[in-house]
Amino acid sequence: PGRRPHAGVLRSAWPHTDDMQDDLLPQALTAATTLPARYYVDATSLQLDHISVFGRGWHLVAHESQLLGIGDHVVTRIGPLPVIAVRGDDGTIRAFHNVCRHRAGPLAQCDGRGAKSLRCRYHGWTYALDGQLRSATDMAQAEGFDIGDIRLPALQVAIWRGLVFASPDAEASPPFASLVEGIDARLGTDHPLATYGRHHHAAYDIDCNWKVYVDNYLEGYHVPHIHPALNRLLDYRSYRTEPARWHSLQWSPLESTPGLYGDGEALYYWLWPNTMLNILPGRLQTNRVVPLGVDRCRVEFDTYYQDPGSPASAERRDADIAFSDEVQVEDIRICEDVQRGLTSGSYVAGRLNPLRESGVHHFHELLREAYRQSAESATTSGTAP
Repeated sequence: PGRRPHAGVLRSAWPHTDDMQDDLLPQALTAATTLPARYYVDATSLQLDHISVFGRGWHLVAHESQLLGIGDHVVTRIGPLPVIAVRGDDGTIRAFHNVCRHRAGPLAQCDGRGAKSLRCRYHGWTYALDGQLRSATDMAQAEGFDIGDIRLPALQVAIWRGLVFASPDAEASPPFASLVEGIDARLGTDHPLATYGRHHHAAYDIDCNWKVYVDNYLEGYHVPHIHPALNRLLDYRSYRTEPARWHSLQWSPLESTPGLYGDGEALYYWLWPNTMLNILPGRLQTNRVVPLGVDRCRVEFDTYYQDPGSPASAERRDADIAFSDEVQVEDIRICEDVQRGLTSGSYVAGRLNPLRESGVHHFHELLREAYRQSAESATTSGTAP
């Protein structure tokens, strides 16, 4: 765990195109184009993303409110890697590969509470909550077998404002502090996210490349055309995007009824590469975009609330969940249409709007940077095409 991918794997993932080098040159915002369509539709692009992006960065896995007690656990994925986060006997939250060291079975298939150990669902090998193998039934005749030699591979873990992040790379890039640099100052004490609870989960499987969904999230340019109800809550004229090194913020004044959000501000944070934090008065919604195939992804929505659960707050919670689902259905339809357009052969790349699509440009520049670094790694190892 934590090692860079084998050079041969990197070489097989790297698209062999003559104009690849031009695709990945940095672009100024005022003259920028999108990434070419092949990065959304070619079979090799997904493997390239797993190696260049998902294997190196930080990924949201849970909120501490889901892991309050010893043995509480959450299962998820980071790219193709199954992951389990669990609170240990010592109170520490750890994350492991959710892959038994025997024959690759899962330690857990769903979230759970109060587990005394992690027991493989396939053959019953049992691990302590710190990842150490504790028992393996009927292995007495296995020569040289010692349970003390076997542990679940661990991921790096960082906890920030109650949110649990993990990275499969021992040299994760960027360092976690760089990922969230500046956000604490912006949120201040007005948004005590670590205290939120009353968790609600929803997930949508979408027929588009994961980057299509992130692109769509990163601009408000489409809001007046795709989201009529949301557009009435936001001030499109004041809507602005503020890119940082490893994240970006979309901000707008918010005008809503007291039965939904009330007035205030809408803060939409995107964290490289696939985490979104939608922060409205008294509510945090997190989105994770999980690639399932080159033209398919799953978007997981987890929502947490500040208020204690009075009848009025329960009504607001129900209204929020219904409104969020309405917006997501609108996004799903357009993202799937965009994927069809990218796959059609009609489209290669288009110009970005410097005023309204600076967040998309920022994301694409980070992708280009990650792809260049992978190409340089392949060149250094002597396996570049």
